[in-house]
Amino acid sequence: GYFEQVVRQCRYSSKDLQGIEFIDSYVFNKAEYVRFNSTVGKYVGYTELGVKNAEAWNKGPELAVELGELERYCKLNAPIDYSA
Repeated sequence: GYFEQVVRQCRYSSKDLQGIEFIDSYVFNKAEYVRFNSTVGKYVGYTELGVKNAEAWNKGPELAVELGELERYCKLNAPIDYSA
């Protein structure tokens, strides 16, 4: 069988919300093939398929969605994450 997974992470380096990094990783059969990192600001491919996907996604609407996830997903949930 095959295994596909998307891992979304918010990495916090301080409580002032300035050092937050959003990472969205795409994994197929335990190998990460493409990643979006809010610090880099674009998708980066790690395999042949990942490079093709990254090129297409960086030119399409997917990039705009990912750029908004830092605000929507990480900063919105930061108070919950800090309280745990």
